[in-house]
Amino acid sequence: MDVLKGATVLRLILFAFFTRYALSQEYFRMGVNTNSAEASQFLREYDREASAMCYRVTMSQWKFVTNITDYNRRRMTEELALSSKFERLSWRKAAAYDSSRLSDPQSRRQMMKIVQGSRSALPDDKFSELQQIITEMKEIYNTAKICPYNQKPYDHHIPRISYSHEYQDNSMNMGYQLSNQGYQHYQPITEPTESTNFCNMQLDPEISRILAHSRIESELLYVWRNFRDQTGPKLRNRFMRYVALVNEAAVATGYQDAGDQMRSSYEDTSFRASVEEIYNQITPLYKQLFTYVRRKLVQRYGETSVRADGPIPAHLLGNMWAQNWKSIMDLVMPFPQSPNVDVTAEMLRQGFTPLRMFQMAEEFYTSMGLKPVPPEFWRGSMLVRPSQRSVQCTASAWDFCNRIDYRIKQCTEVTMQDLVSTHHEMAHIQYYLQYADQSQLFRDGANPAFHEAVANAATLSVYNLPHLQRVGLYQNKSHDPYEVGMNFLMTMALEKIAYLPFAFMVDQWRWSVFEDGVQNMNTRWWQLKLRYQGVIPPIPRSEGDFDPGSKYHIISDQEYVKYFLATILEFQIFEQLCTTSGHIGHLYECDIYRSRDAGRLFSEIMQAGSSKPASEIIKSMTRGKTNRISPEALVRYFRPLELWLRVQNRDEPLIGWSSNYNDVALFAPRRGSSTSLKVSPVALLTLLLTVTIASML
Repeated sequence: MDVLKGATVLRLILFAFFTRYALSQEYFRMGVNTNSAEASQFLREYDREASAMCYRVTMSQWKFVTNITDYNRRRMTEELALSSKFERLSWRKAAAYDSSRLSDPQSRRQMMKIVQGSRSALPDDKFSELQQIITEMKEIYNTAKICPYNQKPYDHHIPRISYSHEYQDNSMNMGYQLSNQGYQHYQPITEPTESTNFCNMQLDPEISRILAHSRIESELLYVWRNFRDQTGPKLRNRFMRYVALVNEAAVATGYQDAGDQMRSSYEDTSFRASVEEIYNQITPLYKQLFTYVRRKLVQRYGETSVRADGPIPAHLLGNMWAQNWKSIMDLVMPFPQSPNVDVTAEMLRQGFTPLRMFQMAEEFYTSMGLKPVPPEFWRGSMLVRPSQRSVQCTASAWDFCNRIDYRIKQCTEVTMQDLVSTHHEMAHIQYYLQYADQSQLFRDGANPAFHEAVANAATLSVYNLPHLQRVGLYQNKSHDPYEVGMNFLMTMALEKIAYLPFAFMVDQWRWSVFEDGVQNMNTRWWQLKLRYQGVIPPIPRSEGDFDPGSKYHIISDQEYVKYFLATILEFQIFEQLCTTSGHIGHLYECDIYRSRDAGRLFSEIMQAGSSKPASEIIKSMTRGKTNRISPEALVRYFRPLELWLRVQNRDEPLIGWSSNYNDVALFAPRRGSSTSLKVSPVALLTLLLTVTIASML
């Protein structure tokens, strides 16, 4: 009995301790100020001041990317520093309030948005250090250059190439090097010599173009390896320090780690299980596509390069990260005798201009009853590449936070690809216009996936043949419609379906690093790529390589699971728009152009911004059928292609891939390696079994 009493007392003590700890976390997050009137006044002031600050920062960024000069870079840096101070000050004020005492649910939602997504809980010195590390990692990535294939310099120890226009400030050139004593500063990186000036191939466009169009395996391997050599080793130790800092910020804000903080924006207590369930539903379709593509690669490169039942080497799929396979369409086209849809020639024949392309995109949305862009859009946007100044040409849509000024930056060329891109960016502008009446904190997508999902849902209608025929850009009726349709669906699958496992595994890896530490980061990266993508490195990799650093979103502190969810959600939104418009037939043939009913639903999805949880918007969009992101529409969209793939793969002994000892040994820690932990053959076999079983599920 005394033992039971003692155990009861111990349980009570432990319960009190952990309750106090949990309450302290919530207590810090909520604050102690219970004056609701004062909190409401703070939110009103924040809305006004945040809008003004957003305008200043956005304008400085716009001036820089549309006119890259040292002066504009300095002004942008100054505004970003001022914005950072404003963010930290606002966070401290918001964190002082107990938002649970606010009677208005919208005010509670606004207050939590300020507090929960910020890194401002860090002390000033560590907050500055975190910002500097992210800046350094971006600078290393953006300035990574390699030598042309078969033109390597005599000295292979190439100093890092000089700073880009974006980061030329030597004060940003501070890094971290791991030693037995911890993190220590190392010397600034040297400038290049004259003998290495020809080594100026960057990821975009030169390296990406080689990976997309070359079919010489040795050249593909060369650029794949050398880009990683110029990024990963320089980024690894900085990234390790970044992990420590963002985890500290998350814990100080009341989260378990930085991954927990990232996931909080989705307002789903079972978020990880939900995402895993979505992935499992699209896996059969992916494996059918994978099996078909692998057979075509075996035919092109031979079984010495691609094993007939194994994973695919990452450098053969037309993309630096094997995330988009569209560039190898020439190797896998279902019906080569029928055309792949590309109306570029017809656009040129009709005398299209970039301005006409944007006017056509605007009319696409106004035909559904949505809003025209304001006059400021046409006056302020950069729609073509200027001839007299240096600019960044990546297409992007801009909201200047004043409910008046919206712009697009795009170096538009008369191509079908840019026509689709134009409609995509104009969809972002339409989203800005629709939620313009919301407060500053709610002028965003319902969750991080929504903006891209909405923009892509619109372009699904622009891609297809019925729409291109309606707008007079596709007239060829001499080919079998079924063959043309299969070619179109294959192109879409190489872009969308092939992307999903990669988009899923990036943050699976990142969350594991936040949770479990930075040991064996590279091994875990390739373990997940093999498990989910069926992709392996073409050459052995060690822990010194840090291949995750070859992906910009990882080193620039941008979450990635939103792209996985956006790709799923775009088809869900598109199907609802098609159903509302009265479409009958294959989903991939739906065109919502000129449908006022579709326009009303589209407007309803966008107008709320982030003022409501995504689950409420999805429930309203589906008329109560579900409140969750679902891949069922995506599966229906590609069902004709999946049936065709099943026929093509009927003689394949394995749908998917099997892994052997040699596959795993390419990236598993090896005995005797100075950069890896020593692992026994038994442990290696265990890892092999784990990956193999997972790939068969």
